[in-house]
Amino acid sequence: MIRDQSSGVVIAFDFGFRRIGIASGNLHTQTASPLKTLSVRDKFPWKRLDTTIDDWHPQQLVVGLPSSDLAREVTRRAEEFIVALRDRYGIPVASVDESFTSRAAHSELKAARQSGILKTRVRKDQIDSHAACLIAEQWMSG
Repeated sequence: MIRDQSSGVVIAFDFGFRRIGIASGNLHTQTASPLKTLSVRDKFPWKRLDTTIDDWHPQQLVVGLPSSDLAREVTRRAEEFIVALRDRYGIPVASVDESFTSRAAHSELKAARQSGILKTRVRKDQIDSHAACLIAEQWMSG
């Protein structure tokens, strides 16, 4: 499959054992938006990931990697995910330190809820996709 290398679109992933948060980033505006959160069971949700890649035609993929020694197993699985993404889609895949992105995402969403911007309570899937936004923004600003 031939991809448009100038789409200006980045797809970022907040990888976890139970869920993968996904966000799109725009290289031209340097902004990111949450897309969705996918459930992870025994294997990566490739059909839903395929749909996301086909819909957005990204020129870059970014995966958040935890840097903590306590998260070694998550890091190992995230690295497997990076290799699988690169092999499956033939799109460059970068990684960034995602330490504290979920906490930061939760804090930002909680503040939005308290101010009335967010009308519903903060859900875990919202935190994951918002954390993916922070991962995209971190990569674009780096």
